[in-house]
Amino acid sequence: MRLVCISDTHGEHEAVDLPEGDVLVHAGDITAHGAEQDLHRFLEWFASRSFAHHIFIAGNHDNWLEDESELTTASAAEVGVCWLNDSGCQIGGVSFWGSPITPRFNEWAFMRDPGIDIERHWAMIPASTDVLITHGPPFGILDQVERGLGMTEHTGCPSLLESVRRLKPALHLYGHIHEGYGERLKDGVRYINASTMNNRYRIQNSPVVIDLPSGG
Repeated sequence: MRLVCISDTHGEHEAVDLPEGDVLVHAGDITAHGAEQDLHRFLEWFASRSFAHHIFIAGNHDNWLEDESELTTASAAEVGVCWLNDSGCQIGGVSFWGSPITPRFNEWAFMRDPGIDIERHWAMIPASTDVLITHGPPFGILDQVERGLGMTEHTGCPSLLESVRRLKPALHLYGHIHEGYGERLKDGVRYINASTMNNRYRIQNSPVVIDLPSGG
């Protein structure tokens, strides 16, 4: 099973050159400002790509998707794509789970406070998950933001890292931190930040291609 993974296209998805694959995965921030018409424009494009399966989650820019989650679910189902919102699906024996939640920073969408507020979302992740898709990264892994004067700051979620270490999915895919684009293997988990835009909000990074054996 070949996954083609993108994230953080912010309404510029049509500029992304997609390679061939079986499953197209978008790890959130599909829109720039989260308007309803932006969702429908994305869904039309996403569903029309030549993949057998299409999976996406929301991100902190996707306000309308949080405010109107039932309508988003219906719109995604209408065009035959899978929207994961603290939920999962199975394809070819591979278990996917997706969550749009990130630690709170200002008043964006799908953000939660540290502690119980955010940890209840990670507690939903099944132990059987093969591919975990979150919008934000775990703490310390492809999560550094540039702060100027050569300084960087880790901005990932510590409790998400604890959950991933405990559950050990084969793959943890995310975006959110554009500067973190890349891949790392740590303690048996393959971590991938698939942010397609760079930190200047320009499409720059190539889709990440991942080959998984069927059945995980």
